[in-house]
Amino acid sequence: MPAPPRRVFTPGDGAVPPALTGREREEEVLLGCLADLAGGRAPPHNVVLTGPRGNGKTALLHWFERASRERGKGVELVHVTPADVPSREDLVDVLAPPAGLARLLPRKLGLAAVGSVEWASPQRTARTLTARLAARCRRRPLAVLLDEAHTLDPAVGHMLLNTSQQVRAEAPFLLVLAGTPGLPAHLGAMNATFWSRLARGRLGIGRLSDEAARNALVEPLADHGVRVDPEALDAVVESSQRYPYFIQLWGESLWTQHAATGAARLTAAHVAAARPDVTAQVADYYKDRWRELEAGELLPAAVATARLFRAGADAASDHQIDEALAATGADAAGRLAAREALHRLGYFWEPPGQSPPLTWVAGIPSLMTWVLDRTPPAPGGRAADGGPFP
Repeated sequence: MPAPPRRVFTPGDGAVPPALTGREREEEVLLGCLADLAGGRAPPHNVVLTGPRGNGKTALLHWFERASRERGKGVELVHVTPADVPSREDLVDVLAPPAGLARLLPRKLGLAAVGSVEWASPQRTARTLTARLAARCRRRPLAVLLDEAHTLDPAVGHMLLNTSQQVRAEAPFLLVLAGTPGLPAHLGAMNATFWSRLARGRLGIGRLSDEAARNALVEPLADHGVRVDPEALDAVVESSQRYPYFIQLWGESLWTQHAATGAARLTAAHVAAARPDVTAQVADYYKDRWRELEAGELLPAAVATARLFRAGADAASDHQIDEALAATGADAAGRLAAREALHRLGYFWEPPGQSPPLTWVAGIPSLMTWVLDRTPPAPGGRAADGGPFP
């Protein structure tokens, strides 16, 4: 009998989790695009994945790569980040090299692979990119996956978006962009028509449903003959806030408990034993977010809006956010700037596809609690949220 794997869960590395749960709509949209490409057609839309960090956008891109190998016969993939295409010249070289060299490029293209091939490319203009990319896609359907797209250089992005529209009109081509909640505004600044005309392709990647969070833990463990007591599972899901990264942290720590004890049934005692390790890793993650808020001079705004959500709001309107930020003393322009900055960071965000009135939801509610608990007491010895300061 083979030994159990040393690692089952995948926190923090962008890999496809052992159970990709709660992403059925996203999978349906991406598979529909893949089917169009495999049939020699351009999908009816490109795809933009947005959401706070740690919710599985990169994992979805890797899942799409796996799906293309299994179901996308004849479809070519290029997977890059903005670091691979820092200039428009690099974009041309990566996506549309001369025809003879295009056949030599690997299926998954990274910066190291690009650097290993050299050729003379005297013309690297938008017209060159469009012509070469269209010719490449006529030979073989192509999907370009661009992760961390919120950091894409605007000049490069403008060229890419315009080229995408032109190429898709005549060849099977798909562009999939993934980034933080600031990505839509970033795209709008490059090419407003790209975002405004994108409907079904806008996918918000946020925290999981309660059922999906439970399945993300239960299914991988069950595959190895391990089950979790209901009480233990309730405690883990509550602690994880249904945030995919935290679920993977819990899964990894519980798997360690299983490996150490050989227990086929994980109980509340195992959860208690795993909790210090998870708590330490979550605290490190929150410290990084705190430094990010501090560097952006956003701590007062973060505290003010955390009070709003701590008071029991599952979602907040623009007016409620503005009222909360008014407590910082900022003027209207300052309040708007703070709201947009917190949105870009995913502290709270506005998932796409909502019907009016538009509402903001917390990225990770427990991060807001953590921020409040570590905010120095206001005059009178009270904590930022109005409760006793520890």
